[in-house]
Amino acid sequence: MIFSDAFMAIADPHRRHLLEELRRGPKTVNELAAGLPVSRPAVSQHLKVLLDAGLVNARPEGTRRVYAVSNAGFLKLNIWLDQFWEA
Repeated sequence: MIFSDAFMAIADPHRRHLLEELRRGPKTVNELAAGLPVSRPAVSQHLKVLLDAGLVNARPEGTRRVYAVSNAGFLKLNIWLDQFWEA
């Protein structure tokens, strides 16, 4: 289920940090790794979890991949959460 995956994905503080950085605009792995006390490969692994959960997307730009927040992924999550406020 996408929601449990999304909640598991955002449970990690490093992944929340990545999402907060990406909220400010698209970034490469190297740009994201500069703000974390973990290795670049670890950042890539965190991004893979966020990609699999549908919370970020990536586009190729030359030899790099540029990551951005997936509005569609967060919309699904928001719709699911909103049902608890409407009751």
